[in-house]
Amino acid sequence: MKAPAEYLNAPVLYLSYPTGEAAESVPVVTYDDALLAVEAALADAERYRYLLMRALRRHRTDEPAVVPSLVGSTPVVPMYSDEDMAA
Repeated sequence: MKAPAEYLNAPVLYLSYPTGEAAESVPVVTYDDALLAVEAALADAERYRYLLMRALRRHRTDEPAVVPSLVGSTPVVPMYSDEDMAA
């Protein structure tokens, strides 16, 4: 998976504030370049989603899931009463 900066295949300009100090510079890209980077990232995300879903389908078993027994465990008690929730 790529890092966010790897999707940007364009020059990055640095806009400096009127003081001219390098510590106050801000990276700037054009709108079109940013849009292309976002579209590439979304396409990769869709591809990774497809690969993940395909892997999950391949490794799916038809056996029922084993649910642990709750006998002997601590009972679950609501934190708030019904009156508190109605208020």
